[in-house]
Amino acid sequence: MTPYTPPTQDQLLAIRVNAGIEELAQTERFAAAEPDLVEAIVEGVGQFAAGEFAPLNRLGDLEGAKLENGMVRLPDGFAEAYQSYVEQGWNAIASPEEFGGQGLPFTLACNVLENLGSANMAFNLLPMLSVGAIEAIEHHGTEAQKAKYLPNLVSGAWSGTMNLTEPQAGSDVGALRSTATPIEAGEHAGKYLIQGQKIFITWGEHELAENIIHLVLARLPDAPEGSRGISLFIVPKYLVREDGSLGVRNDLRCVSLEHKLGIHASPTCVMSFGDSYAEGGECIGELIGEPNRGLMAMFTMMNNARINVGNQGVQIGERATQQALAFAAERVQSARAGSPDKTPVAIIEHPDVRRMLLRMKSLTEGARALLYYCAGQVDRGNLGDETAGLRAEVLVPLVKAWGTDAGVEAAGIGIQIHGGMGFIEETGAAQHWRDSRISPIYEGTNGIQAADLVTRKLGLAGGEAVLALAQEIARDAADEPALRALAEDCLAVASWMRDEATLDDRLAGSVPFCTMLAVAAAGWQLTKQAQAVANGASPTLARTKPVTTRYFLDHLVPEANGLKASAVAGAELLYALSTEALVG
Repeated sequence: MTPYTPPTQDQLLAIRVNAGIEELAQTERFAAAEPDLVEAIVEGVGQFAAGEFAPLNRLGDLEGAKLENGMVRLPDGFAEAYQSYVEQGWNAIASPEEFGGQGLPFTLACNVLENLGSANMAFNLLPMLSVGAIEAIEHHGTEAQKAKYLPNLVSGAWSGTMNLTEPQAGSDVGALRSTATPIEAGEHAGKYLIQGQKIFITWGEHELAENIIHLVLARLPDAPEGSRGISLFIVPKYLVREDGSLGVRNDLRCVSLEHKLGIHASPTCVMSFGDSYAEGGECIGELIGEPNRGLMAMFTMMNNARINVGNQGVQIGERATQQALAFAAERVQSARAGSPDKTPVAIIEHPDVRRMLLRMKSLTEGARALLYYCAGQVDRGNLGDETAGLRAEVLVPLVKAWGTDAGVEAAGIGIQIHGGMGFIEETGAAQHWRDSRISPIYEGTNGIQAADLVTRKLGLAGGEAVLALAQEIARDAADEPALRALAEDCLAVASWMRDEATLDDRLAGSVPFCTMLAVAAAGWQLTKQAQAVANGASPTLARTKPVTTRYFLDHLVPEANGLKASAVAGAELLYALSTEALVG
């Protein structure tokens, strides 16, 4: 596996052009995000990730996390790397200053996670989930809860998780059965006894942080059925005393680890809460937010997580591309077709390998441009810009769904470039694909993201939030016929879905439409990068950026154009066969 080299210049270009960091720095809240500091953060975290996280990537894949006597053990070096991460303050970039954070834009927190995840995707899931827990408590916790939990979560001394899924529920969170029973008297009066089991809990148990703060969905007694009867609870691994010190171990435990296709160093836990209650154990939790409004509070955390999962598409695309480029430049095989010189050349000289490498680069750079555009809109929304907030809402499913699909595709192409050696584990190319394959599934499958786009997001501002994005792309693409045509097709599909299509028709066309709109938005943002480079921004990218942008516009955009027929085909054909006939 090749070392990780941070793509610092491309990241800085995306942060400046797509996120608009210099405009954000003009505001009082983000005034500290001056150019020198931004460069120092991007360069510094890149160096840290390459030096501390990247060397553990292959080791983590080979040895993985192990459950021993109820404790999760990680390979040698993980504890030291995480402690260094905490000591250098990388966890605190965008967290509130009053709780020890630096109060910088979310955009820069995205860059921290991008570098860490490119270096070691499995390890990066630990801080990624903590970021979401911080946001949920910041937005929905009481002042006492914020003071109690946020300082150590912000520093990284404690980590956070989100606990939604149960064995019988899957993506249908409304079917969960975990319970929360009020405690009427005694030491824990006013809190709740939590009982139930959760599955697929990322970094649900480990020894790298001093405490783990679980955010757990459960039902209160007599709560309404379905998703309207779910509440959210803070359930720490170790109870926290009023002075902030750690108390006794809570009655929760990891009962098993999932054996996964990839991300082996990330412990994916089956968590049991309150299963020792009959023997006198108590799993104590405290309500966060309003009773029966837990999903609203959890979605604050999940929205953050969905952007960060989309970020994983960029991460794995970058790492797979770097590996493929290094291999293609070294692997010598066959003479160049049509050349009078029959001396074998490096495979990077062959046209089809060039095609694949350019596709990987353009996919990754397009996904990065879209990610940072979304992050910049989130930052503006946090400053009170309602239009930007709506734009961010529309962009989230695009970033998560298409971004992760792009990462999987890039990782798959990377294996193809390696040829037979890509199928051999020792080269490391296969790990990138295995690690990438979870990202289109968790935090809401990509089908769920597309469904969200054509239902809830299409309903924002009477449909105008989605239409406005496509209209703006079409206006800006006057000199790019294919991109303009794609944007206009997106407008036509969105209008049809809003005004004519049945719900089944919308859902049947949701995935191709989501891809169309995401590719249009990514191509749009890449053109902004290319224009900036042409005007003198980032001279080191002056040779590469015009080519990768051109490839995206000439190859990926026309492919997305071809999805319109599928987006408006409707649902009738999907049900032309009965279930019995389909199953056979």
